[in-house]
Amino acid sequence: MSFARSAGLLSLWTLHACGAGPDSGAQEVAAAPALQSFVETIPGTDVSFSMVAIPGGTFRMGSPAAEAGRADDEGPAHEVAISPFWIGAHEVTWEEYEQWMFSLEKMRRQGEPTAADTAADAITRPTPPYTDMTFGMGRDGYPAICMTQLAARTYCEWLSAKTGRNYRLPTEAEWEYACRAGTTTAYSFGDDPARIGEFAWFSRNSDDQYQPVGQQPANPWGLHDMHGNVAEWVQDALTPYAPSPDGAPLVDPVVEPTQLYPRVVRGGSWQDPPKALRSAARMGSDPDWKMQDPQIPQSVWYHTDATFVGFRVVRAP
Repeated sequence: MSFARSAGLLSLWTLHACGAGPDSGAQEVAAAPALQSFVETIPGTDVSFSMVAIPGGTFRMGSPAAEAGRADDEGPAHEVAISPFWIGAHEVTWEEYEQWMFSLEKMRRQGEPTAADTAADAITRPTPPYTDMTFGMGRDGYPAICMTQLAARTYCEWLSAKTGRNYRLPTEAEWEYACRAGTTTAYSFGDDPARIGEFAWFSRNSDDQYQPVGQQPANPWGLHDMHGNVAEWVQDALTPYAPSPDGAPLVDPVVEPTQLYPRVVRGGSWQDPPKALRSAARMGSDPDWKMQDPQIPQSVWYHTDATFVGFRVVRAP
């Protein structure tokens, strides 16, 4: 596995990929400036969140056949090339998410809208939930939960309109690349599941509920809670992996959903055993996640029984 961790390495990787070497006669092209991590403040609020710059590179997606706890849908392991991007240091919190949920009411109270407010107001927002979607587990500093993938995607559209930046859900490949953070082991901290409690909230240390974001140590690339706390939506449908037929790395792959179920969540959660928190572990959404939804028809915005599902955002350059 190779990881391009700097602008210089990115330049070298690009030249080799294009066949340009010292004897090729080609002129070396200056590498694009490396992305820089930053803090985003949602306009018109005092709510902010940190975005971590992730370098481009290649990695082996999926798990080896001998990995303990492995499921069949994690293979075959295959090479993937990922372009640089930014990803949230934490899962989206209720403070962030509710800026969208209640944005129309907030804008009406604040008076004259800005151009960004007007653009963001054109984005659909969810109907009011029929119950407290925290289910008494905590709000301030805790990850937002129980949203459908549609709701998570629409939040990203709203955030893009508010900030003028391109926010979206991560692809499944981007998510695993960021979770691994240059590692090839079952977890970003190694292979030993007995150590999971040192790094993640899971079934045996979570006190049967989600926990505030960022309480556990970050992975080598500065990302918190990639293992555990809440499982995280990505863009993809849950399908078997399809490696490139010619053996070359797949470049920025994504499988856009064409049906409602199953769609992928990653990372495992506060209610899961260690094997579900492995970097390669996959989980698909299920109609049972709406089992207790009393609405007819059932809401497109909420998975009332998915108290273990949240998300984090990605920004494209």
